[in-house]
Amino acid sequence: MKLRKKLILGTSALLVAGGLTAFTRDDRFFEIARNLDIYATMFKELNMYYVDEVNPNRMVKTSIDAMLKSLDPYTNFYAEDDIEDYMTMTTGRYNGIGATVGTRQDKSIVMMLYEGTPAEKSGLQIGDEILKIDGVDIKTRRDADTGKLLRGQTGTAVKLTVKRFGQKEPVEISVMRDVVKMTNVPYYGMLNDEVGYIDLKDFMAAAGREVRAAYQELKGKGMKKLVLDLRENPGGLLDQSIDISNIFIPRGSEVVTTKGKVTEWNKAYAAQSPALDTEMPVVVLTNNHSASAAEIVSGVIQDYDRGVLIGQRSYGKGLVQTTRPLSFGTRMKITTAKYYIPSGRCIQAIDYSHRNADGSVGKIADSLRTAFKTRAGRTVYDGGGVTPDIQTEAQTPTPIALSLTNKGLIFDYAVKYKHDHPTIKPAREFKLTDAEYQEFVKWAGDKEYDYTTQVEKDLGVLEASAKKEKYFDQIQNQLQALKSKMSHSKDADMKTFQTEIRSLLEQEIAGHYYLQKGIKEASFSTDTDIKTALDLFKDMSKYERILKGSK
Repeated sequence: MKLRKKLILGTSALLVAGGLTAFTRDDRFFEIARNLDIYATMFKELNMYYVDEVNPNRMVKTSIDAMLKSLDPYTNFYAEDDIEDYMTMTTGRYNGIGATVGTRQDKSIVMMLYEGTPAEKSGLQIGDEILKIDGVDIKTRRDADTGKLLRGQTGTAVKLTVKRFGQKEPVEISVMRDVVKMTNVPYYGMLNDEVGYIDLKDFMAAAGREVRAAYQELKGKGMKKLVLDLRENPGGLLDQSIDISNIFIPRGSEVVTTKGKVTEWNKAYAAQSPALDTEMPVVVLTNNHSASAAEIVSGVIQDYDRGVLIGQRSYGKGLVQTTRPLSFGTRMKITTAKYYIPSGRCIQAIDYSHRNADGSVGKIADSLRTAFKTRAGRTVYDGGGVTPDIQTEAQTPTPIALSLTNKGLIFDYAVKYKHDHPTIKPAREFKLTDAEYQEFVKWAGDKEYDYTTQVEKDLGVLEASAKKEKYFDQIQNQLQALKSKMSHSKDADMKTFQTEIRSLLEQEIAGHYYLQKGIKEASFSTDTDIKTALDLFKDMSKYERILKGSK
């Protein structure tokens, strides 16, 4: 304790002496030194007098996170203990078993296995409940981090004790840890005889190499048109967005320009390699979760009129982050610039530099967006993400489907279904029969998954407003009659929305047999954006008109 007090006092003295000696001529640096001294003094007082023991690492991390949160969501601090997670996020590699484990009702459940990983090869199954890891009962150890316990050095074994559906006694499984590579392209294949499909979910290291390999393999299978899916892609490494854009545009073409406070970091990035194909028709799918590097690629495709964008407006993250090393093995990812795509537009949607009185920030109004031109002269806009050439409506889940998913009933039934059915048809062909769907309805009948529809919520708001404004007595009877009429029935909703529920069930079940690829292939028949893309490829004259700006 005495040593820690001396260290804190010494740090405080250093901050003052070093700060005042070096920065008295500069008011800004003087203010930094002054506030650092205030912080160190406050921390010393807390450490000495607070009623309970103070955890210095946790408190400093909390204070740093709060400070950075006032800037933007992307400037982050990584403590020494978090560096492994940071490296996994950027490289896509870690030492472990290759399984996603989630928590449901205080149970650690295997939610997904990844193809070719130690977890899949060991016989671990989706739906297994992990009871012990190397003999450690994770239920009684509340501080146990399941993810960290499963990770470890390559070549070391981890012993899992799991509870499996349909078996009374726990099962013990030994898994040999290895380097697990998280793929940027979890799926690619042919949608029909001539249309290829690449699902790009991340821009971690090697994303460009994975897309190129998938592209060339599909071309070898007869691909003449391509659907590149960037939906739900949060972005990642800038260099990978340049590499992937380079697949479709010639060497030397500008991809992105960055501009920030440090002028020597302002750079223009161009395609460095010969393009794989500058002629093949391309459709890019986006939605409001396509961000950052995903927006660079989709924006490049649009600005060069290289392909047609289908879906919903992208997220609108036009900020560039740079990682800076700090002391004691820590790091900070800091926003250093904004990026601008070839037409000259920045697609950043939120102005973090001007906050409201309550600390919130707002999106840039459409009326303030500036018009730019693509190479063919089409009008595009900045300041709010990339707007698709063909906009489709986002598929919003119904309340019953959302409740069934969130309560885990879709997942649980898939576990039961796989236990009862050793094999199923290939994912693209797999469909539940009417009788099988009714079995699910019957199984879910006594399960807890209540929900409130939007109409019921709106009626609740109306009732509250009527009471507040003293009109309730006048409309009470009519309101009650309307509530009775609109009150949802689970049985009725199971029938009304069975197309959506069946699709969710089929995708989940296919995933339990064929993993990520099964989920993707089972979704094709009900995917509105993919259907729109295939319809457009059947009408190439419309495709050409869109690119020429004459829809």
